[in-house]
Amino acid sequence: MNDMATVKQAGETATRRPRPRAGVLDIAAYVPGKSKGSHGKTVHKLSSNETPLGFSAAARAALEDVARHLELYPDGSASELRAAIGEVYGLNPERIICGAGSDEVLSMLAYAYLGPGDEAIYCEHGFLVYDIAIRAAGATPVVAPETDLTTDVDAILARVTDKTRMVFIANPNNPTGTYLPFSEVRRLHEGLPADVLLVLDAAYGEYVRRNDYESGIELAATADNVFMTRTFSKIYGLANLRLGWGFGPAHVIDALNRIRGPFNVSGVAIAAGIAAVRDREFVELSVDHNEKWLPWLTSELEALGLTVTPSVGNFVLIHFPDEDGKRAVDADGYLLERGCVLRLVGNYGLPNALRMSVGSEDANRTVVAHLKDFLGSA
Repeated sequence: MNDMATVKQAGETATRRPRPRAGVLDIAAYVPGKSKGSHGKTVHKLSSNETPLGFSAAARAALEDVARHLELYPDGSASELRAAIGEVYGLNPERIICGAGSDEVLSMLAYAYLGPGDEAIYCEHGFLVYDIAIRAAGATPVVAPETDLTTDVDAILARVTDKTRMVFIANPNNPTGTYLPFSEVRRLHEGLPADVLLVLDAAYGEYVRRNDYESGIELAATADNVFMTRTFSKIYGLANLRLGWGFGPAHVIDALNRIRGPFNVSGVAIAAGIAAVRDREFVELSVDHNEKWLPWLTSELEALGLTVTPSVGNFVLIHFPDEDGKRAVDADGYLLERGCVLRLVGNYGLPNALRMSVGSEDANRTVVAHLKDFLGSA
């Protein structure tokens, strides 16, 4: 074969290489929060809403026990974990499904119920995984604007069409920390067609102590078109194990189990999850810590002249002045240099804000002190 023929063949091979289906390369890859400061040393990582209390001692013991049998496949249906979740929350285990983080459960919902020509709605500053899951399923995302950084029921209902198949809302919402009272969630549900699935993502639900809040268990237990998701990554401190669960109508669970991987949850995650969900003392300690430091952080940051969106989660959204040298990106660089890692949220449509997890007492006080210096308030 001559040189020209070789070049031509190489060009044809490059042209004919495998290509992702239409729409895949339009998906913006999820970018997690940074883990390290600018010098590679993590001092206070407050970028991923991780608990500062570690994880349950009971879960640790369960991990050590199951680690002796890593050659064995896990229970493919996570039956003991589903039973433990059902025991704690008063739910039928047959209507629970577990996944590698609630992210996987959200994606399974999209793959089961969405396809080309379908639409799914999520909110303006909603969790980015919704957009990824919708597009990955080949459907079209529809974004509903928020009011005061809070889910707007009327805006969602106004965007429902005959192509709408699903609505995602995070309650509380990440990254804003705002929430919908249950009366508004009910109003949203009542306004949706019966064949539209309402997905209530309650990843931060355990932290909320408001009388008008409900995670969605009641609706998911009684309605044919409501599904709730939860995670072990936040209050339970098992983020590294990737474990989440969902609860909903039997017909939805049946559909998800038909596309779920046969061993989608590892044995170590199952064992730790069983112990963690039953350790109510650890959960209450985590709630108490958050109840103390969330209002403290809000008050201290506002005293510096910063605007803080009212939050019911384990994080705060901090808005910075629109001034040279004082914007969120400037504050982020300043804090990184001092070993404090927060989260820029420009990809959520909030270019001049930082999201900060509620950390340990030392972490919280350190960040506030650095921001005081940054803003020239010392």
